[in-house]
Amino acid sequence: MSKPVVQVAELPEWVGKEIGVSEWQTITQEAVNAFADVTHDHQWVHIDVERAAKESPFGGTMAHGYFTLSLLSYHIEQLWEVQGCTFALNYGLNKVRFPNPVLVGKAIRCRATLEEVTEVAGGFQCQLKATIEVEGADKPACVAEVLFRFYL
Repeated sequence: MSKPVVQVAELPEWVGKEIGVSEWQTITQEAVNAFADVTHDHQWVHIDVERAAKESPFGGTMAHGYFTLSLLSYHIEQLWEVQGCTFALNYGLNKVRFPNPVLVGKAIRCRATLEEVTEVAGGFQCQLKATIEVEGADKPACVAEVLFRFYL
């Protein structure tokens, strides 16, 4: 997959443009279990395959919303490369919603648009609208306003 290379000084020219769509990633039960172990969030709907098959309204286990959110960095890295800065950092989020679950075994990908670029001391802050799509689903799993800073 080819991703655009953007010079940091050109970031304002990208406002309003879709920066790309990542590759599909299948969510496995092993990954969900590992996330549950790291975060100490062992709610049955995420890790108990038999119980979730019987009792969950979704018919199976699902990824944690925060697990889906945490995959944004991995997916956004696939979308573009910003050059001409000394370093970049994830500055945070303005708004996050989880309108649809990610069932284990489903694939997700990220579609992102650059919404805003603001000059900050030493560089630029970018706000992306990142949407995590679920293969075959009408509604996205996650929609987030993600902030990155690129320092000169």
